[in-house]
Amino acid sequence: FRSRAAKRVFLAALCSVCQALQGGMLFPTESPSREVKDVSGLWSFRADLSPERSRGFEQQWYKSPLAETGPVIDMPVPSSFNDITQDAKIRDFIGWVWYEKDVWVPARWIQDQGTRIVLRVGSAHYYSVLWVNGVKVTEHVGGHLPFEADISGVLRQTSGSACRITIAVNNTLTLETLPPGTIQYMNDRSRYPAGYFVQNTNFDFFNYAGIHRSVLLYTTPKAHIDDITVETTFSDNIGLVSFNVSVLGSSKPAVKITLSAQDGRCVASADGSRGVLKVTDVNLWWPYLMHENPAYLYSMEVQATAEDGQTDVYTLAVGIRTVKVTSTQFLINNKPFYFHGVNKHEDADIRGKGFDWPLVVKDFNLMKWMGVNSFRTSHYPYAEEILQMADRHGIVIIDECPGVGIKDIRSFGNVSLAHHLTVMEELVRRDKNHPSVVMWSVANEPASEMPPAGFYFKELVSHTKSLDSSRPVTYITASNYARDLGAPYVDVICVNSYLSWYHDPGHTELISLQLNTQFDDWYGKYQKPIIQSEYGADAVPGLHSDPPMMFTEEYQTTVLQNYHNVFDQKRKEFVIGELIWNFADFMTTQTITRVVGNKKGIFTRQRQPKAGAFLLRERYWRIANETGVLPTWVLKSLNSPFHIKSEQKVFNS
Repeated sequence: FRSRAAKRVFLAALCSVCQALQGGMLFPTESPSREVKDVSGLWSFRADLSPERSRGFEQQWYKSPLAETGPVIDMPVPSSFNDITQDAKIRDFIGWVWYEKDVWVPARWIQDQGTRIVLRVGSAHYYSVLWVNGVKVTEHVGGHLPFEADISGVLRQTSGSACRITIAVNNTLTLETLPPGTIQYMNDRSRYPAGYFVQNTNFDFFNYAGIHRSVLLYTTPKAHIDDITVETTFSDNIGLVSFNVSVLGSSKPAVKITLSAQDGRCVASADGSRGVLKVTDVNLWWPYLMHENPAYLYSMEVQATAEDGQTDVYTLAVGIRTVKVTSTQFLINNKPFYFHGVNKHEDADIRGKGFDWPLVVKDFNLMKWMGVNSFRTSHYPYAEEILQMADRHGIVIIDECPGVGIKDIRSFGNVSLAHHLTVMEELVRRDKNHPSVVMWSVANEPASEMPPAGFYFKELVSHTKSLDSSRPVTYITASNYARDLGAPYVDVICVNSYLSWYHDPGHTELISLQLNTQFDDWYGKYQKPIIQSEYGADAVPGLHSDPPMMFTEEYQTTVLQNYHNVFDQKRKEFVIGELIWNFADFMTTQTITRVVGNKKGIFTRQRQPKAGAFLLRERYWRIANETGVLPTWVLKSLNSPFHIKSEQKVFNS
C-alpha cells in the first residue's frame, strides 16, 4: 500500500468479512429439485496497472462491460492468471485484477418466483468482490474456500435472463491475511523507480492468483436444504449415522432421510431434521490397502417438504467410520493406521493452481500405483472434487488451512486470530462430512516459540474442536521441541525436518542419530503419537552422481533410505506416519536456492518419476503387505509383466 488510507480501506474490508459464518456450504449437485450450470470457460480479464491499483474502483469498471473500460484479454477459468500470458508483469502482478463474463440464465429460473438462483465461486485468491449486472452481491476474504450469493432478486430486478458477472480479485497479502505477507516499497531512487514495491512472503511456493475453481450457477427451491451434518460410529456389525439437517425458508418442514447401499437397497430411513440411522451388517469405510473392500460409501438422500408442498432433494455420500488417537496410535475403525503418504500442492504447468480434472485423476492414479494411503493438503484447502475423489478411493486426508508462513509476531494479533478462526469455520463447514478427512491441521511451521503463540494456538485448536469433536487436531511444527508453545494443545505431533539438507547439508551419515534424537525428544516431552510430516531433498531430474551429491537423484534416495531406517524402528513405538515432501516438483518465487521451482518432488512437475518414486513404491507396498488385508486384485496383478521385480519379491515373501 502506497498510502495509509489505502491500507485502512483494505483492512476495513477484510475485517467486515471476518464475521461468524451463517448457513451451510453444500457442494452444488443436481437433483429433482436442483439444477447446476457451469459458467467457467473463457472470461474477459484486465489487470489494474494504475500505481495505486485502484482505478477500477474509482472508475467503477463493474458498472459497464469490462471491454469498454480499456484493453481486455481472454483468461481461462479455472486457472491462475500468472502463467497464461508472455508478460512478466502479469506473471508477477500484485493488486486488483478484474474478470467478467456474460452468461444466459434459463428463463424458467427467472419466471418461477419459487426458484432461488445462487452464484458460487469455488475459490479465488485472495480477496474478492462480486457484482451481477453492476450490483454488488458479496465479497470474500481468503483464497482457497468457496463463497456464494443468492442473486435471484438482482436478476429479477435488472435485465432478466442476461447476467453480466464481474469479479475483482486482489492477491495482496498482509500481516493479517492467511497466509500472511508484507508489501515493501523500495525508496532508494538511485536503484528503484518511484512506486516500486515487492510482495514479501514466508512460504516456499508461488503466490498464484486468480479464479482457481469453477464458477457455478445453481438453483434450489425457496424453501431449501441449507446444511447437513453427519457423524458416524459403529458397534459390532451395527453402524450408526447421526444427522442434523438445516432447512431455510420454511418454519415447519417435513424432512425425510433415506440411506441406501451401493446396490440401491434402502438400509435405513427416518423422519425429522435430527436423528440417528441404524445400519445392520454395516460396510465400514476403510482406507485404501487397509481392507479388501475399501472406501465403501452409502448414499443419503434428504428430502425437505415445505408447507406449500414444494420439496427440495439433496444427496450426500456417507462413509461410516471412526477415528481415535491414543498416546502411541492412530486408529481408524479401532484398527491401527499408519500414514504412508505424500504432501502435495495444487500446482501444474500453465494452469498454476487452477483445478484440472486430468491432472487430478493422474495424481490419484500415481498415488495408488505407489501404494500411497494418505496425503496432506499442504498448505491450504484443496478443491472439493479432490476430497470427493479421496472418499471414493479410500485415500486418507489431513486437511490443512492456509495458515502457512506465520513468522512475524504481528501476525499473532487479534485481527489475525479472528480471521484464522473464521477460516477454520469455513473449512470445517465445507469438509466435515468427508470420511477421507481424518484430521484438521490449523497451521504449517508457524513461529510457535514466540510468546503470543501459546494463547493463539490454544484458542485456535479449542475453537476447531468445538466445530468438530469427531476428529483430532494438529499443526505442523519445525520448532524446537522444548520451546514449542502450541504442541500441548494438539492431539498429534507433526514434525518437519530436513536433516542433511537444510541442516548439515551433505552429511547423510548424521540422519540416524539426529532423527532418533528428534523423535525421542518430542515423545518424551508430550507423550503423543508423531507423524514425520515432511522430509526429503531436492533432486534435479536426470542429474546423477556416485558417491551421491546434493541435488542428484542418488542423494535424494540416500536421504530417504536413511530416514526410512529410523521410521522402521520408531513405528514399532509411537511414530504413526511418514509423508514425503513432495509428491511432485512445484513452482516457487525466484531465488538463488530454487532452480525454476522446488525440486523435492519424487515426480517431476510433469508427473514423471524420479528414482525416489520407485524407492517409495517398494517401501509403501511392503508396509501395506504387512497388514495382510490386501485386496485380491492386487495379489492377482503380481502376474502382470508391468510390476517391477522388487515389488513381486515383496508380495511373494
